[in-house]
Amino acid sequence: MNQTEIDKLLNIMQTLRDPEKGCDWDKAQTFKTIVPHTLEEAYEVADAIERDNMADLKDELGDLLFQVIFYTQMAKEQGLFDFNEVVEGLNNKLVRRHPHVFSEQKTLTDEELEQQWQAIKEQEKAAKPNSFEQTLWHDIPKVLPALTRAKKVQKRAANLGFDWPDYHGALEKVSEEVAEVSEALAKNPQSDHSAEEIGDLLFATVNVARHAKHDPEQILRNATDKFVGRFAQVEAVLKQQGKSLDSSSLEEMDEAWELVKKSAKE
Repeated sequence: MNQTEIDKLLNIMQTLRDPEKGCDWDKAQTFKTIVPHTLEEAYEVADAIERDNMADLKDELGDLLFQVIFYTQMAKEQGLFDFNEVVEGLNNKLVRRHPHVFSEQKTLTDEELEQQWQAIKEQEKAAKPNSFEQTLWHDIPKVLPALTRAKKVQKRAANLGFDWPDYHGALEKVSEEVAEVSEALAKNPQSDHSAEEIGDLLFATVNVARHAKHDPEQILRNATDKFVGRFAQVEAVLKQQGKSLDSSSLEEMDEAWELVKKSAKE
């Protein structure tokens, strides 16, 4: 996108928010009301990538960019900042956080990159004015998907030295949590305690994924997609047998499921 197109986009957004000739819906929005739309657009970008649909990705990236333009227009109206200031801040941050590219010109290992990244983040944190809101977790948004937030919290704790040396300890913790879930469910499956223990199990599982260098959000999406695909095959198998999902018993569906799994292995 050239400067002319950027200016055109900014002017369109300003017109949409114009008190007299703008769009009523756009004029009525606030920072908070736009948030759900921003999250939805981010997920649609991810969906286009997972579907490997580059045409859709181009459109979805435009929609996501519109969210940034919307926020900056509202901020400009309130005298807070404008789009150019956001871009300037981003440019400075990218250069500051990549000294091995823009100043020192050297190759770093993954471990060295992580150490450098954390050191720079700490410097940035120390440079900010002190605030009662700046707790250990203040920059990890609570609105993140639960698996992603769990991974970030665990990574923060690991950087402080609170972590297992490898995945073995994390995996043993999963086994421990499974036993506690079984005990809680045996007493009362619907109790708050059962829910708490299941939550602990999910949290522990995220830790295993993190140690194995897998993104828990992505691998759970992959697992869900695999289930959806296999269940569609189960339906096809039953249909070949003159049955439907609605009329089939659990045993019949399970038998079809095993056929599908066996076929996939072959």
